[in-house]
Amino acid sequence: MEFKETLHPESGEIKNRIVNYWTKRSHSFCDLREKEQYSDTGKAWLNEIQSNIPAKKPLKILDVGCGTGMFSLMLSALGHDVTGIDLTEHMVLHARELARKQNSNATFYCMDAENPDFHDNTFDVILTRNLTWTLPHVDQAYAKWYQLLKNGGVLLNFDADYGHDSCNKNISELPPEHAHCSMPKDMLQECEAIKSQLTISSKTRPSWDMELLSSLGYKEVSADTNISTRIYKDHNEFFNPTPMFLIRALKPCN
Repeated sequence: MEFKETLHPESGEIKNRIVNYWTKRSHSFCDLREKEQYSDTGKAWLNEIQSNIPAKKPLKILDVGCGTGMFSLMLSALGHDVTGIDLTEHMVLHARELARKQNSNATFYCMDAENPDFHDNTFDVILTRNLTWTLPHVDQAYAKWYQLLKNGGVLLNFDADYGHDSCNKNISELPPEHAHCSMPKDMLQECEAIKSQLTISSKTRPSWDMELLSSLGYKEVSADTNISTRIYKDHNEFFNPTPMFLIRALKPCN
């Protein structure tokens, strides 16, 4: 099967702004996620994923907004058939570099999370981390992911209500080695400016997401708001001061 790679999407000023922001962060982000993959935090992430997906192997998994591929690489190493997509080309290039380095079978494409170019009913699992808060059209993304899931497929969305939090405020809560502590002030300001343009930043999450998912046909929609206490046991370089949640939803079998 051939897939279109959206390397330079014509999707409006806000998406271009988001791509530019993450392009600037891609190299340091790659280093951080590679370290996290092999850390206790990475192991905790993998445990959360495994406890929320079917036990059978191999599962066909789509990692949306994969960044430099941490989840994709870990799940591929367990024998799953994993595809990662990201809107930022530099993230995808780093993910492919790490895949070669780790002899991983995970594949990576540059695609828009709101409109991935795959056939309907393709994936057993779609998962994403820290993505939906960046999407201008989250309803479009959720609807498209529903189409891509097989009947009985699972959606896992790890995210946080970043729209109601401030990067600048959180700096004081972070350890000195954390990436945000070394980020230039203009980058932090750019992150805040992007959030101010996104409709999702004004929503109350995860309840808003849950209502939307239910309206789109997802079943057994639930939210786990205690995930940060299990993932971030230490205030280290991987620590996230904004409480995260896990939204889990199923596409019905009929």
